[in-house]
Amino acid sequence: MATLILGIETSCDETAAAVVTESGEVRSSVVASQADLHARYGGVVPEIASRRHLELVSPVVAAALDDAGATLEDVDRVGVTQGPGLVGALLVGLSAAKAIAWARGLELVPVDHLRAHVATMYLAPNAIEPPFTCLLASGGHTMVLAVRDRSGFEVLGSTVDDAAGEAFDKGARLLGLGYPGGAALDRLAGEGDPEAFSFPVARVQGLDFSFSGLKTALLYTVRDLAEDELEARRADLAASYQRAIVRALVGRLRAAAERTGDTTLAVVGGVAANSELRAALPEARFAPLALCTDNAAMVASAARFARPLRSPGYLALDAYASAV
Repeated sequence: MATLILGIETSCDETAAAVVTESGEVRSSVVASQADLHARYGGVVPEIASRRHLELVSPVVAAALDDAGATLEDVDRVGVTQGPGLVGALLVGLSAAKAIAWARGLELVPVDHLRAHVATMYLAPNAIEPPFTCLLASGGHTMVLAVRDRSGFEVLGSTVDDAAGEAFDKGARLLGLGYPGGAALDRLAGEGDPEAFSFPVARVQGLDFSFSGLKTALLYTVRDLAEDELEARRADLAASYQRAIVRALVGRLRAAAERTGDTTLAVVGGVAANSELRAALPEARFAPLALCTDNAAMVASAARFARPLRSPGYLALDAYASAV
């Protein structure tokens, strides 16, 4: 019988659980999003997210096991996101994972959220082997990584201010598209002219990123347009703004690959779902669309390559908010 890993993810506003085999087959992946709950506030409210995780974590785990045709009796190991993320939200998943592991006498694997995103690329049926150069772009992080083995990576460059996903969401808000706005901006951009406006791509030393100036440029452009002109040119603004973000991401990834000498490029994280980014990097391997945003299949995948802890050693584990 295949070794089954139960993954649990609660780092932000998705409550997720998945069952993955030791060989990387995804038996189930369940994600309960809180996007509608936080939309009225224009962003994630940590306390609300934590309380909602408390309500959802047990039924989401039960659903993942049911979809996999398994029970807790069949689980051999538990993997859970330890950080980075919202500490209150992380503690819900971490506590649930500890309880399950303790009750069943199982090993527990604390997983770094960023390594989990990269570990998406190790899932069947389209797993890739290191070495490769990877772009990780999400709502909270944007970085280029040199991946040399499945246990970790070297950070070659990261954002000095906003993450790419955050820039998409803030741009969408400026254009009146609501929250979360990345997907809505992508759809609207498809109707516009990406050359209509010239938005700047920040020149940052090395392989780092910066998106705050781009966001400010969009803000000023929107303020300078009359209301009727803004409405008429909303799609052009979205397309031009998106083009600037994608240009920065593609440029840094290719520059990083030149430095590493890698011939394989990978893109993971929520922004990997962006249609223009996918079109701009035809040579790259992208995370599956269903696994771009936060999910637990990537956590279970990463748990295959991290050190497991036996009880009672994992009971003292704490969550961490920032990358370590």
